Amino acid sequence: MRQIRDTKLLKKIAIVLKQLREEKGLTQEDVYNDTNIHVGRIETANANLSVSTLSALCNYYEIKLSGFFLKVDSL
Repeated sequence: MRQIRDTKLLKKIAIVLKQLREEKGLTQEDVYNDTNIHVGRIETANANLSVSTLSALCNYYEIKLSGFFLKVDSL
């Protein structure tokens, strides 16, 4: 199965995730230590993240997936 990569969408997701992290006053290292997820590649849109990873990050940032995608859509 061929993997699909939507670069524009990944960039929007990256922007929102970085904004959420910065709003909480967290470093990428803080997020990694708490979640075991390397957000550096995600925040630069270099990783095609899974829905499970996105869900885990949304839970960590205390935002629903629906709210997350509303932020993505607003960009």
